Amino acid sequence: MADYLDRLAAFAEGVRVESLPASTVAAAKLVLLDTLGAIAAGSVEKENRRLADLATERSRGTSTLVGHGGTADAFWATLANATAGVALEVDEGNRLGGGHPAIHTVPGALAVAEARGAGGRRLLEAIVAGYEVGSRVGGATTVRPNVHSHGTWGTLSTAVAAAKLAGLAAPEIREVLSLAASMSPANSWTPALEGATIRNLYPGRSGFQGVLAVELLRCGFTGLRDGPADVYGSILADRFEPEAAVAGLGDAYRIEQNYFKLHACCRYNHPVLEAILELRRAHRFDAADVTAVSVTTFAFGARMASAAPASPLAARFSIPYAVAALLVLGRAEPAAFEPPALDDPRVRDLARRVEITVDPAMSPRRIDYPVARVRLTLAGGAVLTAETTAIRGDAVNPVPRGEIEAKFRRLTAPVLGDSRAEAIARAVEALDTLASVSDLGALLRPA
Repeated sequence: MADYLDRLAAFAEGVRVESLPASTVAAAKLVLLDTLGAIAAGSVEKENRRLADLATERSRGTSTLVGHGGTADAFWATLANATAGVALEVDEGNRLGGGHPAIHTVPGALAVAEARGAGGRRLLEAIVAGYEVGSRVGGATTVRPNVHSHGTWGTLSTAVAAAKLAGLAAPEIREVLSLAASMSPANSWTPALEGATIRNLYPGRSGFQGVLAVELLRCGFTGLRDGPADVYGSILADRFEPEAAVAGLGDAYRIEQNYFKLHACCRYNHPVLEAILELRRAHRFDAADVTAVSVTTFAFGARMASAAPASPLAARFSIPYAVAALLVLGRAEPAAFEPPALDDPRVRDLARRVEITVDPAMSPRRIDYPVARVRLTLAGGAVLTAETTAIRGDAVNPVPRGEIEAKFRRLTAPVLGDSRAEAIARAVEALDTLASVSDLGALLRPA
Protein backbone atom coordinates (compact mmCIF):
# COMPACT_ATOMS: atom_id res chain seq x y z
CA MET A 1 0.00 0.00 0.00
CA ALA A 2 1.29 3.48 -0.89
CA ASP A 3 2.47 5.51 2.07
CA TYR A 4 2.74 9.28 2.33
CA LEU A 5 6.15 9.43 0.63
CA ASP A 6 4.88 7.33 -2.27
CA ARG A 7 1.96 9.70 -2.64
CA LEU A 8 4.11 12.83 -2.47
CA ALA A 9 6.55 11.38 -5.01
CA ALA A 10 3.75 10.37 -7.37
CA PHE A 11 2.24 13.81 -7.06
CA ALA A 12 5.56 15.46 -7.86
CA GLU A 13 6.16 13.26 -10.88
CA GLY A 14 2.69 14.05 -12.21
CA VAL A 15 2.89 17.85 -12.10
CA ARG A 16 2.52 19.14 -15.65
CA VAL A 17 1.82 22.70 -16.75
CA GLU A 18 -0.93 21.58 -19.12
CA SER A 19 -2.85 19.92 -16.28
CA LEU A 20 -2.41 22.71 -13.74
CA PRO A 21 -5.23 25.20 -13.17
CA ALA A 22 -4.56 28.58 -14.76
CA SER A 23 -4.69 30.12 -11.29
CA THR A 24 -1.87 27.85 -10.11
CA VAL A 25 0.33 28.77 -13.06
CA ALA A 26 -0.36 32.46 -12.43
CA ALA A 27 0.44 32.04 -8.72
CA ALA A 28 3.70 30.23 -9.50
CA LYS A 29 4.78 33.05 -11.81
CA LEU A 30 4.02 35.69 -9.18
CA VAL A 31 5.85 33.73 -6.47
CA LEU A 32 8.84 33.37 -8.81
CA LEU A 33 8.83 37.09 -9.57
CA ASP A 34 8.59 38.02 -5.89
CA THR A 35 11.42 35.65 -4.98
CA LEU A 36 13.68 36.96 -7.74
CA GLY A 37 13.14 40.47 -6.36
CA ALA A 38 14.11 39.32 -2.87
CA ILE A 39 17.27 37.67 -4.21
CA ALA A 40 18.24 40.68 -6.31
CA ALA A 41 17.80 43.08 -3.40
CA GLY A 42 19.79 40.89 -1.03
CA SER A 43 22.57 40.31 -3.54
CA VAL A 44 24.12 43.72 -2.85
CA GLU A 45 24.81 43.02 0.83
CA LYS A 46 28.58 42.96 1.22
CA GLU A 47 28.79 39.38 2.47
CA ASN A 48 26.57 38.21 -0.37
CA ARG A 49 28.75 39.95 -2.94
CA ARG A 50 31.76 38.14 -1.51
CA LEU A 51 29.90 34.83 -1.47
CA ALA A 52 29.03 35.28 -5.15
CA ASP A 53 32.67 36.05 -5.90
CA LEU A 54 33.66 32.89 -4.06
CA ALA A 55 31.13 30.91 -6.10
CA THR A 56 32.68 32.03 -9.38
CA GLU A 57 36.18 31.35 -8.07
CA ARG A 58 35.42 27.85 -6.83
CA SER A 59 33.21 26.52 -9.61
CA ARG A 60 32.50 26.63 -13.31
CA GLY A 61 29.01 26.52 -14.68
CA THR A 62 26.19 28.28 -16.47
CA SER A 63 23.86 28.98 -13.56
CA THR A 64 23.15 32.63 -12.80
CA LEU A 65 24.31 34.44 -9.71
CA VAL A 66 21.44 36.92 -9.46
CA GLY A 67 22.61 40.53 -9.38
CA HIS A 68 26.18 39.60 -10.26
CA GLY A 69 28.06 39.31 -13.54
CA GLY A 70 29.45 35.83 -13.12
CA THR A 71 27.98 32.34 -13.26
CA ALA A 72 28.67 29.20 -11.27
CA ASP A 73 27.70 25.56 -11.10
CA ALA A 74 24.21 24.70 -9.85
CA PHE A 75 25.42 23.91 -6.33
CA TRP A 76 27.14 27.23 -5.72
CA ALA A 77 24.48 29.28 -7.53
CA THR A 78 21.77 27.73 -5.36
CA LEU A 79 23.79 28.42 -2.22
CA ALA A 80 24.53 32.05 -3.09
CA ASN A 81 21.08 32.98 -4.43
CA ALA A 82 19.09 31.37 -1.62
CA THR A 83 21.32 33.05 0.97
CA ALA A 84 20.85 36.46 -0.65
CA GLY A 85 17.10 35.94 -0.87
CA VAL A 86 16.52 36.01 2.88
CA ALA A 87 18.95 38.79 3.79
CA LEU A 88 16.33 41.57 3.79
CA GLU A 89 13.38 39.50 5.08
CA VAL A 90 11.19 40.20 2.05
CA ASP A 91 10.72 36.62 0.78
CA GLU A 92 7.25 35.09 0.76
CA GLY A 93 6.02 32.32 3.01
CA ASN A 94 3.19 29.94 3.76
CA ARG A 95 1.01 30.10 6.86
CA LEU A 96 -0.08 26.48 6.40
CA GLY A 97 3.45 25.22 6.92
CA GLY A 98 6.90 25.05 5.43
CA GLY A 99 8.01 28.47 6.59
CA HIS A 100 9.20 30.06 3.36
CA PRO A 101 8.83 27.42 0.63
CA ALA A 102 9.72 29.62 -2.34
CA ILE A 103 13.23 30.48 -1.17
CA HIS A 104 13.77 26.75 -0.63
CA THR A 105 12.54 25.94 -4.13
CA VAL A 106 13.22 28.75 -6.60
CA PRO A 107 17.01 29.14 -6.28
CA GLY A 108 17.70 25.44 -6.79
CA ALA A 109 15.09 25.10 -9.52
CA LEU A 110 16.49 28.09 -11.42
CA ALA A 111 20.10 26.92 -11.10
CA VAL A 112 19.40 23.32 -12.14
CA ALA A 113 17.11 24.41 -14.98
CA GLU A 114 19.87 26.59 -16.41
CA ALA A 115 22.47 23.84 -15.99
CA ARG A 116 20.22 21.34 -17.80
CA GLY A 117 19.16 23.70 -20.57
CA ALA A 118 15.52 23.39 -19.55
CA GLY A 119 12.67 25.53 -20.79
CA GLY A 120 10.24 27.66 -18.82
CA ARG A 121 7.50 25.04 -18.58
CA ARG A 122 9.81 22.61 -16.83
CA LEU A 123 10.92 25.32 -14.43
CA LEU A 124 7.30 26.10 -13.54
CA GLU A 125 6.59 22.40 -12.92
CA ALA A 126 9.65 22.08 -10.71
CA ILE A 127 8.64 25.13 -8.66
CA VAL A 128 5.06 23.95 -8.14
CA ALA A 129 6.15 20.43 -7.18
CA GLY A 130 8.96 21.49 -4.86
CA TYR A 131 6.83 24.14 -3.17
CA GLU A 132 3.97 21.69 -2.58
CA VAL A 133 6.03 18.89 -1.10
CA GLY A 134 8.20 21.07 1.14
CA SER A 135 5.23 23.05 2.41
CA ARG A 136 3.24 19.91 3.17
CA VAL A 137 6.03 18.19 5.06
CA GLY A 138 6.60 21.44 6.96
CA GLY A 139 2.93 21.66 7.83
CA ALA A 140 3.02 18.10 9.13
CA THR A 141 5.89 18.96 11.48
CA THR A 142 5.59 20.66 14.87
CA VAL A 143 9.14 21.82 15.40
CA ARG A 144 10.78 22.19 18.77
CA PRO A 145 10.61 25.73 20.19
CA ASN A 146 14.08 26.87 19.15
CA VAL A 147 14.13 25.19 15.73
CA HIS A 148 13.99 27.71 12.89
CA SER A 149 12.00 26.39 9.92
CA HIS A 150 14.45 27.94 7.46
CA GLY A 151 16.55 25.20 5.92
CA THR A 152 14.94 22.21 7.65
CA TRP A 153 12.57 20.64 5.10
CA GLY A 154 13.93 23.10 2.53
CA THR A 155 16.18 20.25 1.45
CA LEU A 156 13.04 18.42 0.32
CA SER A 157 11.71 21.38 -1.67
CA THR A 158 14.95 21.79 -3.60
CA ALA A 159 15.42 18.05 -4.02
CA VAL A 160 11.97 17.61 -5.55
CA ALA A 161 12.53 20.53 -7.91
CA ALA A 162 15.90 19.12 -8.98
CA ALA A 163 14.40 15.64 -9.38
CA LYS A 164 11.64 17.00 -11.59
CA LEU A 165 14.17 18.74 -13.81
CA ALA A 166 16.17 15.50 -14.01
CA GLY A 167 13.07 13.67 -15.22
CA LEU A 168 13.06 11.16 -12.37
CA ALA A 169 10.15 8.77 -11.90
CA ALA A 170 8.15 8.55 -8.67
CA PRO A 171 10.18 5.69 -7.08
CA GLU A 172 13.38 7.68 -7.60
CA ILE A 173 11.79 10.87 -6.28
CA ARG A 174 10.84 8.96 -3.17
CA GLU A 175 14.47 7.90 -2.71
CA VAL A 176 15.59 11.50 -3.22
CA LEU A 177 13.15 12.67 -0.55
CA SER A 178 14.65 10.38 2.06
CA LEU A 179 18.21 11.22 1.05
CA ALA A 180 17.43 14.92 1.31
CA ALA A 181 15.66 14.57 4.66
CA SER A 182 18.70 12.88 6.16
CA MET A 183 20.74 15.97 5.21
CA SER A 184 18.29 18.44 6.75
CA PRO A 185 20.12 21.11 8.75
CA ALA A 186 19.27 21.58 12.41
CA ASN A 187 18.96 25.35 12.62
CA SER A 188 18.03 27.47 15.63
CA TRP A 189 16.36 30.85 16.03
CA THR A 190 19.23 32.25 18.09
CA PRO A 191 21.31 33.71 15.22
CA ALA A 192 18.27 35.53 13.81
CA LEU A 193 17.34 37.03 17.16
CA GLU A 194 20.91 38.09 17.87
CA GLY A 195 21.47 39.34 14.32
CA ALA A 196 24.20 36.89 13.23
CA THR A 197 24.05 36.65 9.45
CA ILE A 198 25.05 32.98 9.45
CA ARG A 199 21.29 32.60 9.78
CA ASN A 200 20.94 33.73 6.15
CA LEU A 201 22.87 30.67 5.03
CA TYR A 202 20.09 28.35 6.24
CA PRO A 203 18.21 28.16 2.92
CA GLY A 204 21.46 28.33 0.95
CA ARG A 205 22.89 25.31 2.71
CA SER A 206 19.70 23.27 2.51
CA GLY A 207 19.31 24.18 -1.17
CA PHE A 208 22.84 23.01 -1.88
CA GLN A 209 22.05 19.70 -0.18
CA GLY A 210 18.75 19.36 -2.02
CA VAL A 211 20.59 19.57 -5.35
CA LEU A 212 23.15 17.12 -3.96
CA ALA A 213 20.44 14.57 -3.09
CA VAL A 214 19.73 13.91 -6.79
CA GLU A 215 23.42 13.46 -7.51
CA LEU A 216 23.83 11.11 -4.55
CA LEU A 217 21.07 8.93 -5.98
CA ARG A 218 23.00 8.75 -9.26
CA CYS A 219 26.12 7.77 -7.32
CA GLY A 220 24.25 4.86 -5.75
CA PHE A 221 23.78 6.16 -2.23
CA THR A 222 20.77 4.78 -0.39
CA GLY A 223 18.46 6.43 2.07
CA LEU A 224 16.16 5.34 4.86
CA ARG A 225 12.74 3.96 4.06
CA ASP A 226 11.31 7.07 5.75
CA GLY A 227 13.91 9.79 6.09
CA PRO A 228 11.53 12.62 7.09
CA ALA A 229 10.02 10.64 9.97
CA ASP A 230 13.49 9.79 11.24
CA VAL A 231 14.81 13.36 11.25
CA TYR A 232 11.70 15.43 11.90
CA GLY A 233 10.02 12.91 14.16
CA SER A 234 12.98 12.30 16.44
CA ILE A 235 15.40 15.24 16.27
CA LEU A 236 13.93 18.51 15.01
CA ALA A 237 10.30 18.27 16.03
CA ASP A 238 8.03 17.50 18.92
CA ARG A 239 5.61 15.82 16.55
CA PHE A 240 5.59 14.61 12.93
CA GLU A 241 2.27 13.55 11.37
CA PRO A 242 2.77 11.85 7.99
CA GLU A 243 -0.97 11.72 7.28
CA ALA A 244 -1.13 15.51 7.51
CA ALA A 245 1.44 15.80 4.73
CA VAL A 246 -0.96 14.25 2.22
CA ALA A 247 -4.34 15.42 3.54
CA GLY A 248 -6.17 16.96 0.59
CA LEU A 249 -3.20 16.41 -1.73
CA GLY A 250 -4.20 17.53 -5.22
CA ASP A 251 -7.34 19.34 -4.12
CA ALA A 252 -5.60 22.72 -4.02
CA TYR A 253 -2.05 23.93 -4.50
CA ARG A 254 -0.07 25.42 -1.63
CA ILE A 255 1.57 27.94 -3.93
CA GLU A 256 -1.86 29.60 -4.21
CA GLN A 257 -2.24 29.64 -0.41
CA ASN A 258 0.87 31.64 0.43
CA TYR A 259 1.50 35.09 1.81
CA PHE A 260 3.59 37.88 0.34
CA LYS A 261 5.61 40.10 2.64
CA LEU A 262 4.71 43.78 2.55
CA HIS A 263 7.19 44.71 5.30
CA ALA A 264 10.94 43.98 5.33
CA CYS A 265 11.06 42.09 8.60
CA CYS A 266 10.17 38.78 10.21
CA ARG A 267 6.62 37.79 9.40
CA TYR A 268 5.86 37.57 13.13
CA ASN A 269 6.08 41.37 13.17
CA HIS A 270 3.55 41.82 10.40
CA PRO A 271 0.26 41.40 12.31
CA VAL A 272 1.42 44.07 14.76
CA LEU A 273 2.46 46.45 11.98
CA GLU A 274 -0.85 45.94 10.16
CA ALA A 275 -2.75 46.87 13.33
CA ILE A 276 -0.71 50.07 13.63
CA LEU A 277 -1.39 50.93 10.00
CA GLU A 278 -5.10 50.45 10.67
CA LEU A 279 -4.87 52.93 13.53
CA ARG A 280 -2.98 55.36 11.33
CA ARG A 281 -5.75 55.20 8.72
CA ALA A 282 -8.48 55.74 11.30
CA HIS A 283 -6.90 58.41 13.51
CA ARG A 284 -4.67 61.43 13.17
CA PHE A 285 -1.61 61.33 15.40
CA ASP A 286 2.17 61.60 15.18
CA ALA A 287 4.82 59.35 16.65
CA ALA A 288 5.65 62.13 19.09
CA ASP A 289 2.11 61.82 20.48
CA VAL A 290 2.63 58.15 21.44
CA THR A 291 3.65 57.70 25.07
CA ALA A 292 3.37 53.89 25.26
CA VAL A 293 2.63 50.89 23.06
CA SER A 294 1.24 47.60 24.30
CA VAL A 295 1.43 44.60 21.97
CA THR A 296 -0.27 41.27 22.57
CA THR A 297 0.86 38.45 20.31
CA PHE A 298 1.53 34.70 20.20
CA ALA A 299 4.07 33.00 22.43
CA PHE A 300 7.14 33.36 20.23
CA GLY A 301 6.69 37.13 20.26
CA ALA A 302 8.13 37.18 23.77
CA ARG A 303 11.48 36.21 22.26
CA MET A 304 11.30 39.12 19.82
CA ALA A 305 11.11 41.77 22.56
CA SER A 306 14.59 43.30 22.34
CA ALA A 307 14.23 47.09 22.24
CA ALA A 308 17.86 47.69 21.30
CA PRO A 309 18.81 45.43 18.37
CA ALA A 310 22.51 45.64 17.51
CA SER A 311 22.33 44.97 13.78
CA PRO A 312 19.94 45.24 10.81
CA LEU A 313 19.11 41.54 10.98
CA ALA A 314 18.37 41.69 14.70
CA ALA A 315 16.16 44.74 14.07
CA ARG A 316 14.12 42.72 11.60
CA PHE A 317 13.42 40.23 14.38
CA SER A 318 12.50 42.86 17.00
CA ILE A 319 8.85 43.75 17.54
CA PRO A 320 9.66 46.95 19.52
CA TYR A 321 12.05 48.19 16.85
CA ALA A 322 9.69 47.41 13.95
CA VAL A 323 6.79 49.13 15.74
CA ALA A 324 8.87 52.21 16.52
CA ALA A 325 10.32 52.42 13.01
CA LEU A 326 6.86 52.28 11.46
CA LEU A 327 5.50 54.93 13.80
CA VAL A 328 8.47 57.30 13.49
CA LEU A 329 9.48 56.77 9.86
CA GLY A 330 6.09 55.83 8.47
CA ARG A 331 7.43 52.77 6.71
CA ALA A 332 8.86 49.29 7.22
CA GLU A 333 10.79 48.95 3.95
CA PRO A 334 14.36 47.60 3.88
CA ALA A 335 15.95 50.99 4.61
CA ALA A 336 13.95 51.29 7.84
CA PHE A 337 16.08 48.51 9.33
CA GLU A 338 19.45 49.80 8.15
CA PRO A 339 21.63 52.73 9.21
CA PRO A 340 20.92 55.59 9.61
CA ALA A 341 17.37 54.55 10.62
CA LEU A 342 18.80 51.87 12.91
CA ASP A 343 20.53 54.57 14.95
CA ASP A 344 17.72 57.13 14.91
CA PRO A 345 17.28 58.27 18.55
CA ARG A 346 13.53 58.80 18.02
CA VAL A 347 13.12 55.17 16.97
CA ARG A 348 15.31 53.89 19.76
CA ASP A 349 13.45 55.93 22.39
CA LEU A 350 10.01 54.78 21.28
CA ALA A 351 11.15 51.14 21.01
CA ARG A 352 11.93 51.23 24.73
CA ARG A 353 8.29 52.08 25.41
CA VAL A 354 6.86 49.04 23.60
CA GLU A 355 5.60 46.34 25.94
CA ILE A 356 5.07 42.74 24.74
CA THR A 357 2.54 40.36 26.30
CA VAL A 358 1.42 36.93 25.16
CA ASP A 359 -2.01 35.42 24.46
CA PRO A 360 -1.62 31.60 24.44
CA ALA A 361 -4.63 31.26 22.12
CA MET A 362 -2.89 33.21 19.38
CA SER A 363 -1.06 31.33 16.62
CA PRO A 364 0.53 32.50 13.36
CA ARG A 365 -1.35 29.73 11.54
CA ARG A 366 -4.83 30.77 12.74
CA ILE A 367 -7.22 33.00 10.82
CA ASP A 368 -10.21 32.46 13.11
CA TYR A 369 -8.70 34.39 16.01
CA PRO A 370 -6.62 37.56 16.27
CA VAL A 371 -2.89 37.17 15.74
CA ALA A 372 -2.04 40.51 17.34
CA ARG A 373 -3.61 43.28 19.41
CA VAL A 374 -2.11 46.74 19.72
CA ARG A 375 -2.92 49.50 22.21
CA LEU A 376 -1.42 52.95 21.74
CA THR A 377 -1.51 55.43 24.59
CA LEU A 378 -1.31 59.04 23.46
CA ALA A 379 -0.29 62.18 25.28
CA GLY A 380 -3.38 63.41 27.08
CA GLY A 381 -4.50 59.89 27.94
CA ALA A 382 -6.37 58.80 24.78
CA VAL A 383 -6.06 55.08 24.04
CA LEU A 384 -6.34 53.59 20.53
CA THR A 385 -6.74 49.85 19.94
CA ALA A 386 -6.72 47.58 16.91
CA GLU A 387 -6.21 43.91 16.16
CA THR A 388 -5.20 41.79 13.17
CA THR A 389 -6.46 38.39 12.14
CA ALA A 390 -5.18 37.71 8.60
CA ILE A 391 -2.38 39.99 7.44
CA ARG A 392 -2.59 41.85 4.13
CA GLY A 393 -0.79 39.82 1.50
CA ASP A 394 -2.04 36.47 2.82
CA ALA A 395 -4.05 34.42 0.36
CA VAL A 396 -7.14 34.92 2.53
CA ASN A 397 -6.55 38.70 2.58
CA PRO A 398 -4.84 39.28 -0.76
CA VAL A 399 -3.51 42.47 -2.26
CA PRO A 400 -3.78 43.28 -5.97
CA ARG A 401 -1.22 41.54 -8.15
CA GLY A 402 0.06 44.95 -9.19
CA GLU A 403 1.16 45.64 -5.60
CA ILE A 404 3.44 42.58 -5.63
CA GLU A 405 4.75 43.52 -9.07
CA ALA A 406 5.50 47.04 -7.81
CA LYS A 407 7.36 45.53 -4.84
CA PHE A 408 9.47 43.50 -7.28
CA ARG A 409 10.39 46.62 -9.23
CA ARG A 410 11.32 48.54 -6.06
CA LEU A 411 13.63 45.75 -5.00
CA THR A 412 15.15 44.96 -8.37
CA ALA A 413 15.54 48.29 -10.17
CA PRO A 414 18.27 49.67 -7.84
CA VAL A 415 20.35 46.56 -8.58
CA LEU A 416 19.70 45.87 -12.26
CA GLY A 417 18.02 49.03 -13.55
CA ASP A 418 14.46 49.93 -14.47
CA SER A 419 14.52 48.53 -17.99
CA ARG A 420 16.04 45.24 -16.89
CA ALA A 421 13.45 44.90 -14.09
CA GLU A 422 10.66 45.36 -16.64
CA ALA A 423 12.26 42.80 -18.96
CA ILE A 424 12.45 40.25 -16.13
CA ALA A 425 8.79 40.81 -15.28
CA ARG A 426 7.83 40.22 -18.93
CA ALA A 427 9.96 37.08 -19.14
CA VAL A 428 8.41 35.62 -15.99
CA GLU A 429 4.91 36.37 -17.24
CA ALA A 430 5.69 34.48 -20.46
CA LEU A 431 7.67 31.74 -18.71
CA ASP A 432 5.54 28.88 -20.01
CA THR A 433 6.51 29.87 -23.56
CA LEU A 434 10.20 30.47 -22.82
CA ALA A 435 12.38 28.02 -24.75
CA SER A 436 15.37 28.33 -22.42
CA VAL A 437 15.53 29.38 -18.77
CA SER A 438 19.00 30.70 -19.56
CA ASP A 439 17.32 33.59 -21.33
CA LEU A 440 15.72 34.58 -18.01
CA GLY A 441 19.02 34.01 -16.24
CA ALA A 442 20.80 36.45 -18.54
CA LEU A 443 18.33 39.16 -17.54
CA LEU A 444 19.11 38.56 -13.86
CA ARG A 445 22.73 39.63 -14.36
CA PRO A 446 23.90 43.22 -14.88
CA ALA A 447 23.87 44.40 -18.48
